[in-house]
Amino acid sequence: MNPAGSLKVRLPTGEVFALPIHPDERSLAGMLSAAGLSLNTRCGQRGLCRGCEVELIEGSLTVDGATVAAPAIVKACQARRDGHGTIRIPARSRVEHRPQVGETFAIGIPYAHQPLFTPVPGGRDTGFAVDIGTTTVVVLCVDLVTGAILSRAGGFNEQIRFGDNVITRIEAAAKPENLAAMQRAIVHETIRPLLLQAAERAGRALERFAGGAVAGNTTMLHLLVGEDPTSLGSAPFTPRFLSGRQVLAGELQLIVDGLSPEIPLQLLPGIAGYIGADIAAGVIATGMAYDEVPSLLVDIGTNGEILLQSNGQLSACATAAGPAFEGGGLRCGTRAVEGAVSELRLGLNPFGLELKTVGDVPAGRAGGICGSAYLDFLAMGRSSGLLSSKGRFEPAAWEQVPEPYRHQEDRERALRLPAGRPGGLTISEVDVALLLQAKAAIGAGIETLLETAGIRAADLGRVYLAGGFGMHLNLGHAIACGLLPGLRREQIRVVGNTALAGALLALVDRTTLEEMATLQARVEIIELNLVPGFEDCFIEHLSLP
Repeated sequence: MNPAGSLKVRLPTGEVFALPIHPDERSLAGMLSAAGLSLNTRCGQRGLCRGCEVELIEGSLTVDGATVAAPAIVKACQARRDGHGTIRIPARSRVEHRPQVGETFAIGIPYAHQPLFTPVPGGRDTGFAVDIGTTTVVVLCVDLVTGAILSRAGGFNEQIRFGDNVITRIEAAAKPENLAAMQRAIVHETIRPLLLQAAERAGRALERFAGGAVAGNTTMLHLLVGEDPTSLGSAPFTPRFLSGRQVLAGELQLIVDGLSPEIPLQLLPGIAGYIGADIAAGVIATGMAYDEVPSLLVDIGTNGEILLQSNGQLSACATAAGPAFEGGGLRCGTRAVEGAVSELRLGLNPFGLELKTVGDVPAGRAGGICGSAYLDFLAMGRSSGLLSSKGRFEPAAWEQVPEPYRHQEDRERALRLPAGRPGGLTISEVDVALLLQAKAAIGAGIETLLETAGIRAADLGRVYLAGGFGMHLNLGHAIACGLLPGLRREQIRVVGNTALAGALLALVDRTTLEEMATLQARVEIIELNLVPGFEDCFIEHLSLP
């Protein structure tokens, strides 16, 4: 088939590519992916987010059957092209943009050295622990003789092209060819290269590996073994399996030169459809199951998981926070990747605005704004008087903002940050509304779980804040904006990647795996939509304190 034109593609690095265009049905995102320029199609190419936006500089594109002429910003998954033109891909729209991988964790319990796989001195004496996150995956290489961590490797979960959350991947898995492709993406395209990287860094030949332990949410573990997860997409959200199981590397098609296809991978046990093995791992790794005081585990992500321990009783809920804390749906939102605005300081009288980026990249080159900075804005915007309790810009305060920092389009007001692309990055009232929905989901989930158990936030002795997002939060701002309602800083312990910590524990002390397996029978699952008053509680939390 002869090309129907060419497309010039400008990257943030200044590189320019000329791609031939064929008159087929592929979207612009699909065409770029085929050329090795994959975009952040975080909603599964359904046009529901802004992850794959590109800037049309010259020419025109067809979007939803209508012609859009340059200059314009378009969603590449919804655009098609059949002639010449030029686009620019912002850094935040590139899926390969380096992620901040959650490799840091704390283990809050003493543990023995009883390896899950018996080491053979001079033979198979090495194991690996894996945390399969929806966004990122981490592999630890571990000496089974000593229990020491030898190396770490992490990167994006390559399933991300099917969507950035479990719901979009569950929906995609309804097609058998997608289910098979997602299994290949996690096994062959993600775990395999990370395992090779970790082994090389550790100086360990793959012939020395005896087995691995794997943590992840229920959907991720289903996709790992090729089990259809679609039953998790609708009530009563019944998984095909929750118990821990062992599978062989060869069964997963984890084929690597030197790695025996007979070595086992132990999947950690889960608790419920949306309270997975990652949370079970966190409950044991933090030690909260053994706390003598009431304690709470909060893992904030697209789906917020919350687990409460009170007088030895365990209860848990999951709440759909949505992708806003990872930048999804926000005009300039991005994950916590290098170059993203991660901290924000705002003052109104006199006006002042300071920014900090991941990796200390100059603010003028910032590619977007990540969730921690958005929470800074909610807290400081409210405390300074710039934002009302409903998240709107207060008219009198808005007039105090210098003109270069004010942006208004179609009666929508936005604060312009002196960073990123020409014209700067912006935080709009629409962005704030989406952030309030996300923080309300977490805040109302915490409050409802506490009320169901008959205790208050002040009664909690410890609050374990898990996950990569928690590592970057300003705790004072998280409390002030209502994300962690009623809590005090001294109650909170930031514990990092507790799923990875639990996988490591299972690998080096097999008795902890047995303890994780008991949690399914011990934890009471609270279905928030069935709790009287939850909807009213959620609505109350849509406001800023």
